[in-house]
Parts: sequence; structure tokens; C-alpha cells
Amino acid sequence: MPFQRETLTVNGVRIVVLTAGSGDPLLYLHGAGTFHGFDFALPWAAHFRVMIPYHPNWGESADAPEMDTVNDYMLHYLELIDQLKIDRAHVVGFSMGGRFAATFGFEHRRRVNKLVLIAPAGLRVPEHPAADLANIPPDEIPGYLAEDQSVVLRHWPEHPSEEFLAARARERASFASLLASGLASPKFPRWLHRLTMPTMIVWGEKDRILPVGQVDTWTRLIPGAVVKRYAGAGHLVLDEKPESVAAITDFLS
Repeated sequence: MPFQRETLTVNGVRIVVLTAGSGDPLLYLHGAGTFHGFDFALPWAAHFRVMIPYHPNWGESADAPEMDTVNDYMLHYLELIDQLKIDRAHVVGFSMGGRFAATFGFEHRRRVNKLVLIAPAGLRVPEHPAADLANIPPDEIPGYLAEDQSVVLRHWPEHPSEEFLAARARERASFASLLASGLASPKFPRWLHRLTMPTMIVWGEKDRILPVGQVDTWTRLIPGAVVKRYAGAGHLVLDEKPESVAAITDFLS
């Protein structure tokens, strides 16, 4: 079944949400880029009510320049699920969205049934540092995202239009703003012990953006977290490995 596109206004900001399926709510929080779409998530719709909102300042949602901290986004998502009259949901977050999902989980853990973190950002692990995206030329970014380049290149045009490049620049600027305000705050790991709901961590072993070596620190900080690692997959592990999407279905079910 295809995603349906819904437009909401959340505290004055126009938000576009992709929805599909029925059942227990599954809120997916995307990463710092949206160009590759979310078709990988469609299998979840056979089991759950899948909701994929574009963050303010990303994708099809409106600009909200006043939102420049993780806490701003936490309040935004609390407001969103209240507006949708959702008491509890499964929360799945990828990369930057993994940082959002983890933070939402420890701040509002009674609203989260199960939590899935996919190559999550937010920790500083000196022996396994994250790639410095600010110093990677935009045309080289696809090479960092997937081990199988065809997964990226089918979404990245050979001759990008001005509109495509402007959208990528907007998202890079939004991500840079969050980095500057503390996306990887040293205070963040202090609260990960509060993630007492069932939690799964998913990672591609060839991730060039956030090295899989960081997973040991995450599992040390999150009690009882289950880990799934996928050989031959890069940062976009859900796009490259459909079996990772199926594993998340099994875990949430």
C-alpha cells in the first residue's frame, strides 16, 4: 500500500506526514537527509499504523528557524502525538532521528512502547569518530551513505536540478544548526539509562558516517538493548538490507 500524504499544523508550523497501514502506532523519525524517500518502511504498514513526519526545516515541512535545538524537536513531537491523540507508540529513529528517538524515549518513556535506534547519532566516541560531514563535498556524500551505490544513485540524479540542490542545502543547514546547538552534547549519554523499554539497535557494518564501533558504547549505556548488525551495509542499512526492516517488524511485534 502506498503512503498517504497528510498536512497538519503543529503549534503554528505546517507539517507533512506520510501515513500507511493500521494497528499500533509506529512513529518513524528520519535522519538528516530525505532525498532517498521512505519506501523501505512500507512493509511495516502491514502490521502497524506507520507515521513518518518530515521534521520542521526538512523535506516537505515548513521552515521553523526558531527550532534549532533537540529540545525544540522533542516538544514538537510531544505536541504532534498529543494532537493525533496517541497515548503510546513504537518509536523508530534513524541517525539524527535516532538521537531524537532516544531523547524522546528517556524524556517521555511512558509514551513509548518499544524503541528502535538505527545507526543513531548523538554520542562522541573518540576511537570511532563520526564523519565530518561539513568537510565532505556534496557530490561525495552518496559514497558515504551506502555500500551498494545503486541504492543511493537511483535517488540522486546524475544532473541534479537547482531545486534538488537547494533542498539538500536547506537540510544541511538545518543539520548544522542542530550540531552547533548540541546534537552530540556530552550531557546526552547521562540519561540513556532511562531507556528501560524494549530497545533494539540496528547498524550496517560498513557505515562510513557513524562507524559501527560506536554500538558498544550504546549497548553499555542502554540496559538490555538488542543489537542487529548487517554485513555489507552502510549508513542506509534499511535501504540496503530488507531483512533489517523485517527484523524490526519482528521485534516490534
